[in-house]
Amino acid sequence: MDGVHLHDVEVARELIRDVAIETPVEFSRWLSALVDAPVWLKCENLQRCGSFKIRGAYTRLFRLSPEERARGVVAASAGNHAQGVALAAQMLGIRSTVFMPEGAPIPKERATRAYGAEVVFSGRVLEESLAAARAFSAETGAVLIHPFDHVDIVAGQGTLGLEVLEQVPDVATLLVPTGGGGLLAGVALAVKEARPDVRVVGVQAAGAAAYPTSLAQGRPVQLPSMKTMADGIAVGLPGDVPFAEVRDHVDEIRTVSEESLSRALLALVERAKMVVEPAGAAAVAALLDAPHDFPGPVVAVLSGGNIDPLLLGKVIQHGMAAAGRYLGLHVTIPDSPGGLANLLMEIGAAGANVLEVAHERISPDLSLDEVEVQVQLETRGQQHAEALIARLRERGYRVIE
Repeated sequence: MDGVHLHDVEVARELIRDVAIETPVEFSRWLSALVDAPVWLKCENLQRCGSFKIRGAYTRLFRLSPEERARGVVAASAGNHAQGVALAAQMLGIRSTVFMPEGAPIPKERATRAYGAEVVFSGRVLEESLAAARAFSAETGAVLIHPFDHVDIVAGQGTLGLEVLEQVPDVATLLVPTGGGGLLAGVALAVKEARPDVRVVGVQAAGAAAYPTSLAQGRPVQLPSMKTMADGIAVGLPGDVPFAEVRDHVDEIRTVSEESLSRALLALVERAKMVVEPAGAAAVAALLDAPHDFPGPVVAVLSGGNIDPLLLGKVIQHGMAAAGRYLGLHVTIPDSPGGLANLLMEIGAAGANVLEVAHERISPDLSLDEVEVQVQLETRGQQHAEALIARLRERGYRVIE
C-alpha cells in the first residue's frame, strides 16, 4: 500500500470541509505560565462526534466505489472511530456495522447506535474486536474500515495538522495523543512537509505504549498486554501505514502514567473548562510531567471528549488524589475524652476538610491508652497537604501517610 502524501491530506481537507468543523485553538494562561511559553489547546473534543475520528472516517467512506458502498461497511472501535464511521455512513447512505470490545463506554455505544450503526460486542480489547470485524467482512463482503491503518484514514486525520499551522503559525512543538498512530501520522506528515522545524511529539499511555518498542525494533510489535483507562488510545499493535509515517516524521514518543492522565483531565475541567476523555488529556499530561521539555509556542491536541460520566467522576477523584487534593492519614491519638475532637480541631485550623473518619483500637502497634484514627481529608493541594502533616507532627501526633 502506498504511503501518504501531503497532497492526500489537502484533498481530504476539501472533502470534509462541510462535514468536520474547524475546531478552535484556545490559549491557556495557566499552562503558559507553567511552561514559560505560549501554550494553545487544539479542541478536537468539540468536533462532531466528540473527537477527530470523523475526519478520517468520512474521507475513507467518501472514496468507496458505488459497488463497495452497496456492500456496506464494518468497523471495530472502542467508541470514537465507531461514531465517526456511523455518522459518515449515515451521511453517505451506507449500511454500517460496528464491533466494540466488551465494556466499551456506554455513551459511545449509544451514540454509535443513534447514528444508525448496528453494534456488536466482541472481545475484551480492540484487537479482538478487529478480528471479529475482519471475519464479518470476509463472510458478508462488507468493507472493513480500519480505525487507523489506511492511507485515507491517515490523510483525513492529517487535516488537523493543516488547521494547526494556520491557527498557530509560529508553533514550535505539537503534542498529539497516540494509540494506533493514525492521528499522529497524518498530523506529523502534514506539519513536517510545511514546517520541518516543528517538533512533533506523540503521547501514549504508559500501560498501552506500543510505539516505543515498535520503533526500536523497526516494525510494528504487538504488546503482550495493556492496562489503561484511556480506551481511546489503548491499541496494542501499530498499523503499517501510520507506523511508516511516525517513523519518518515524528521526533519523539512520550509516555504518561494513569496518575498523570487523571491530573491532566482534572486540570482541564477546572482551569480550561474543557471536558475530555483520558486519551484526550494525554498531551496535557505530558506537559504537566515535564513543562520545560518542549520549546514554545506549544500546541497540545485535546483529541476527544467522549467520556462516561461515571468514569469522569472516578477520574476526577483519582486526579484529586494524585494532585494531593485528597489525603488519607493514619493518626495515633490518646484514647481519652476529647482526643478525637482535638485532632479534628487541628485539622480544621489547618484549613483541611474532613471527609471520613474511622477508628482502629486493636493493633499490636498501639498502647493500651492509644487509638488510631483513619481520616480522609480534602486539601488545597500537595503543599497544603505537606503543611498539614507537618503541623500535626509538631503537635505531637504520630502520623502515617
